[in-house]
Amino acid sequence: MTIIVEKLAGYRRITLNRPERLNALTVEMAAALAAALDDAVADKTCRAILLTGAGRGFCAGQDLTEIIGASPADLDRLLAHYHPLILKIRTLPIPVVCAVNGVAAGAGANLALACDILVAARSASFVQAFARIGLVSPSRWRPRPPPNGASSGAWWKTIGCCPKPKRLPPASPARPAPPSR
Repeated sequence: MTIIVEKLAGYRRITLNRPERLNALTVEMAAALAAALDDAVADKTCRAILLTGAGRGFCAGQDLTEIIGASPADLDRLLAHYHPLILKIRTLPIPVVCAVNGVAAGAGANLALACDILVAARSASFVQAFARIGLVSPSRWRPRPPPNGASSGAWWKTIGCCPKPKRLPPASPARPAPPSR
């Protein structure tokens, strides 16, 4: 079973379940995850999704053993599964919370970053190896602007760039300002 789906009170926990391969994504796993997301949305009692990984890592990206010896036509077919999955997560009508432990690399990092809320353990690390060699990830994740009403400062900090912080009004006399450090 490449994913585990748990129906809990008001939400679904979907766990990537290939810990022996650091939950590296396969075509089968991507299809199972897409089906689990569709099932969660169809269930009117499900108000949110929690996505996480089993074992010591969230997701090491695409399982590259799938593409060993593949023809160019096969590569296109294999890679075609990841971009729609990212788009599906980004457009779901319910929030997706991602809990990252350990490594989130390549398509795994893109999967995590596509979610509405990302909670990272101290052990979490995010790797975009494609950027180091001038390529674009096959899953084609792109940062999106914050949803209406969201804090743009907090939003951009999650993807690694921070706009100039806004100046806060002075503290009122009824509430003394906290001591400065």
